[in-house]
Amino acid sequence: MSLLCDFYGHVIVEPTSVDCNGHALRAMALQARAACDQAGIVDSIVAVEMTGVYHKPVVRAFREADFETRLVHPHASKHYAAVSHPDLKTDDNDLEAIFQAACQGFGLLQPAVDEVYQTLQVYSRHRRNLVQQRGRLQVQIRALLHQTMPGYADLFSIDKFFNNSIAIDVARNFISPQQIVDAGVKVLAEYLKRKQIRFRKPTLERIVAWAASAATPDSIAQLLHRTWCELDDLRQKMSAQIEAAEQKMAEFLAKTPYVLLLSVAGINVVTAAELAGEAGPIELYPNAEAIKGRAGLFPSRYQSDAVDYNDGAIARHGNRRLRGALMRIAECLIKHHPQYRGLSEKWKAQKVDPRDRRCRVANRAVRMIFQVVSGKQVYQRRGVDRQYLLSKLLEFHRRHSSSPEEIAANLSNVFTWLPKSSYQAEGSALGDELRKRKRKLQSLGELLIPLLIRLGVQTEPEVESKTSEARD
Repeated sequence: MSLLCDFYGHVIVEPTSVDCNGHALRAMALQARAACDQAGIVDSIVAVEMTGVYHKPVVRAFREADFETRLVHPHASKHYAAVSHPDLKTDDNDLEAIFQAACQGFGLLQPAVDEVYQTLQVYSRHRRNLVQQRGRLQVQIRALLHQTMPGYADLFSIDKFFNNSIAIDVARNFISPQQIVDAGVKVLAEYLKRKQIRFRKPTLERIVAWAASAATPDSIAQLLHRTWCELDDLRQKMSAQIEAAEQKMAEFLAKTPYVLLLSVAGINVVTAAELAGEAGPIELYPNAEAIKGRAGLFPSRYQSDAVDYNDGAIARHGNRRLRGALMRIAECLIKHHPQYRGLSEKWKAQKVDPRDRRCRVANRAVRMIFQVVSGKQVYQRRGVDRQYLLSKLLEFHRRHSSSPEEIAANLSNVFTWLPKSSYQAEGSALGDELRKRKRKLQSLGELLIPLLIRLGVQTEPEVESKTSEARD
């Protein structure tokens, strides 16, 4: 629906239903321009209510037509609709509410965001969605597996059942406890060796001991086994997609100053990329308080006369995705950063609620994040060792089996954000990492020689001669 009014509310174009296609949107923009010219309106704005992603084609159409296009939040339009028409919900009333909100200053300009940050946001949200779907799949797999092999999943810790474990491989090939008992430790070991899967003999002995006393499986165990194997195939595909998304996140993170957050213990590539995608360019925030306000990282308040409750629950309204990214960073800092872990332990001793502890850490972390990213500097604090972000990024790519060319390109992009005072330390740490793994990273070392020279690190003739001999 579209409506055109002047500032005083005089209707120029009556409410009109418009199809969401290119021709209809362009015709609407031309009609609005012609109506403004006929009415003598020189200064005009277009106010569009935010509706998930469905308002974006309308916004693009009016911006292409050189209209100043602004966004109205649904909370603002709902407020004016409730005041004017408390018990009526119609499209005409909604248009009137959007108009009133825009006239009162609630039509806000959306700042232009670079394509790098938009791409980071898409990849980070896509990865988060895949992780959540994979988590639901894993719950289903464990439930079905319990019907075919009761108690088998309890032999392994929750975090290792699907990762770095022989649990899934053994369960896929030996579909019942009786088959495991008949096979024994020797046959299990031979099977894993053929599959080139590392294992420990005590783990196999524990599996065989469980099978000897396991409960009777379901009567349709074979059907259930085939079902959870199909789900596991889907889980493995999702895991591959997650790794591919993480590699892309690292690639675009290296093009933003948020990559400097890798110098903080507890912040990894994924959490830094999620924050960069949700927060956007740091230049949009005048200070750290603006980030907290947008994320809603403050307690709600109720005050009336002498009554003042300023320590209520966390504010409900705010950018929840940005808040989620900051809260995940807070959890990582509590686990891995000595300073924030110490603060959390102190508050724990004071019996502070765990949710409140995370919010406090997130608030303090925002100040640190703003200083590092806006100041284009690495993390520095007395008594707390910082991490070398080039080495950290190299280790991330090694775990994800990235190509040497991709690693070299990302590390070179990071170099543009490094302050000169950190060149020597970062270059020395990167050189030590390459020398430590020179056999595995020999081709990468050749690609990184120009970067090491720019960092002020002298390459060793011995390493260069060995590299040239291997190449010959």
